[in-house]
Amino acid sequence: MKAASILKIIPYFGKWPEWIDFYLESCRHNPDINWLFYTDCGRPATAPANVQFIEITFEDYKQLVSAHLRIDFNPTHPYKLCDLKPALGFIHQDQLTGYDFFAFGDIDIIYGKLRAFLTEHVLQKYNVISSHERRISGHFCLLRNSEKYRNAFRKIPHWQQLLENDQHLGIDESKFSKVFLPHRKHPKWLQYFWSLSSSYQRNTLYKEQYSTILSPMPWWDGRMDHPQQWFWQNGKLTNSRDGEREFMYLHFMNWKSNTWLPKPLPNEPSAWMKLDKLVRVAIDVAAKEGFKISPEGFTAINS
Repeated sequence: MKAASILKIIPYFGKWPEWIDFYLESCRHNPDINWLFYTDCGRPATAPANVQFIEITFEDYKQLVSAHLRIDFNPTHPYKLCDLKPALGFIHQDQLTGYDFFAFGDIDIIYGKLRAFLTEHVLQKYNVISSHERRISGHFCLLRNSEKYRNAFRKIPHWQQLLENDQHLGIDESKFSKVFLPHRKHPKWLQYFWSLSSSYQRNTLYKEQYSTILSPMPWWDGRMDHPQQWFWQNGKLTNSRDGEREFMYLHFMNWKSNTWLPKPLPNEPSAWMKLDKLVRVAIDVAAKEGFKISPEGFTAINS
């Protein structure tokens, strides 16, 4: 059986973050998944063959989106692009020819071995795959590359006005989740009966991957103190507390910013806001020997 193909589409404008080389290195070790960036940041020298870049200005990209969606998409800040994620499959459908799935997500991430979690059994069975248990995950979500799912964003009420609004509204998670999980607070047996009335609610997988540290939810073992030392080596992602257990990816947004920290932490600076230097290991050394991600930033794996 031919392996299901995946293209992850990410529009990103401004300046690459300090950790971009480490992000790209984790992509390199997933050679059977492809990434496509629309960006004005240029092509990083360390980019692997499975990560491609289309150079475009933010202004031209907004015009491209406006033309495809037939709306006035003209945000003042690129952060609004997070709200655009549900529509990326439709906007860039010409780039999706030959792919079985399209994906959206963020780049404040280090990937583990993705295909260990996105197995052929999973990809054959499900049309929508999220890394959270009760909602679409904005930092990693897959949808089958079909007309139905490329257009699923149109099921969001007033999507045109929401995208034309200059403010970031969290459409990728809060609004888009309701297309597939409108009864997510109900017991699973009741969700099943509700799903009989909507094909969008069937053949979907919401499995918590425990990717986001310092979130308000318990870790897989029920503890609230999440692992603080993570290790990437030859594509394998582990941490200091869970032994040999591998993880799909690490989403470290709560180390880089205090915006989404749970109460009462938002009043405190995030761990990386206190650092004068975030990356403390050369990428060539990290690629060969591995690296550590922690509140101290990116360091040598044995530091």
